[in-house]
Amino acid sequence: MTRKPVIRLRRVYDPPEPVADGVRVLVDRLWPRGLAKAVAGVDEWPKAVTPSTELRKWFHDGGSAQEFRQRYEAELAEPGAVAELARLRSLAEAGPLTLLTAVKDPGSSHAAILAERLSG
Repeated sequence: MTRKPVIRLRRVYDPPEPVADGVRVLVDRLWPRGLAKAVAGVDEWPKAVTPSTELRKWFHDGGSAQEFRQRYEAELAEPGAVAELARLRSLAEAGPLTLLTAVKDPGSSHAAILAERLSG
């Protein structure tokens, strides 16, 4: 029987909580500025499920959140992302999985969209 996935969203700049965080997965395409890898406590960095450079730049140039969601979901439907989503879902079913991002509000970012996909 598979467990219901436990998926958390956190800022990568927040101190790690080893037990509660479980596997810590960075879901940003770029490494966060000013953060040493030794301090971050990142276990995985699967770039196949991060927004593409093109999509990220488009959004920062004034793209809408609604269209960003549509484009990002299309990227998550590509074969490499589908395989990585399945692997991450398995990790989440085995224990806590924490999606890490540098954005100030992870709940309204691509990390939340990713968490929805992993939970579904």
